[in-house]
Amino acid sequence: MNRFGEMLVAVGVAMVVLGVIFFTLGHLSGKVSWLGRLPGDIYIQRGNWSLYVPLASCLLLSVILTLVFSLFGRR
Repeated sequence: MNRFGEMLVAVGVAMVVLGVIFFTLGHLSGKVSWLGRLPGDIYIQRGNWSLYVPLASCLLLSVILTLVFSLFGRR
């Protein structure tokens, strides 16, 4: 159970670091304009409601995080 707690803390720290990076990049360049506007992201707007599904952005982020964790996670 101790290992699971360590993993949760590591994931939390990684999410905070990514949040800070995206926050500072957003302020430095105005916006991270390519993230969320990739081909494959679904955006539907009808009348008073809208639906946004960042499918391609989530897949790209998943591939990047998988590569990072596989490179730095080896012991």
